Amino acid sequence: MENSDLLHELLHKKDILKVGGAFDAMSAKLIEINNFDAIWTGSFAISATHALPDASILTMTDFLNVSSSITDSCKIPVIADCDTGFGGPSNVSHTVKKFESIGVAAICIEDKTFPKQNSLLKNGTHQLISEKDFVAKIMAAKEAKVNKNFMIIARTEALIAETGMDDALARANAYESAGADAILIHSKKSTPDEIFEFSKLWNGNIPLVVVPTTYPSVSIDDLIKNNFKMIIYANQTLRASYTAMNNVLKQLDTSKRITDIKQEISSMEDIFSLQEMYEIKNQEKIIDENLKKMGYI
Repeated sequence: MENSDLLHELLHKKDILKVGGAFDAMSAKLIEINNFDAIWTGSFAISATHALPDASILTMTDFLNVSSSITDSCKIPVIADCDTGFGGPSNVSHTVKKFESIGVAAICIEDKTFPKQNSLLKNGTHQLISEKDFVAKIMAAKEAKVNKNFMIIARTEALIAETGMDDALARANAYESAGADAILIHSKKSTPDEIFEFSKLWNGNIPLVVVPTTYPSVSIDDLIKNNFKMIIYANQTLRASYTAMNNVLKQLDTSKRITDIKQEISSMEDIFSLQEMYEIKNQEKIIDENLKKMGYI
């Protein structure tokens, strides 16, 4: 079963999908090990690992390479955050072809102008492209995909840009009509009231997706009651990694020995397990046994 088919099946089988944000193969593997349904390769996190702003600086190829290493390492579906689609409809078409070809299950594109600013930047300015121009991108994406279950997630930033609830609803309806397979409704409010209002007013038939970074106290049960089918924990792994590494380095800088570190760190065996180091040893043993049978050893 292709990952696109698996993601489609999970959406119909489960009340809500839990999607963990990854920025490399290791973080993605940990998401898989900890029983998440899918992986989100977020542009914010990937940009941060390059020590660059989340401002459309990295290229489509940069994001593609990260997603490729993740799909090679993991068996659960990968959803790629593709920002504004890296250009117009032709660029979006190319993006879909490239990401689907490496085994990604879905891409998400948003209706901001290029270059974008991160949605949660303090005092940020957020401009949307016209509804018509984004509909054209969705249509190009739909036309480009091979597997009908490869998902095009349309992310509207209307609430982020403060163009109003009516605009958010109109855009969501237009994006569904154009062929989007899900709607990601984004908000920077500190409570989920705004997205719950959206879900109550919207009469669409495709899944709703949410990224509750700024309203982290929202419960899974409340999201399900309000008809959300997917929750993306977009940046928690990145922020936890930053804190842990920074704490260790600060302590190493002032310590005389490694045992002075108070920050919890993994054992070497934990990393060996992640890398499947012992599986390599077993493979080498099997090869040696076969070579011996063939008279080479």
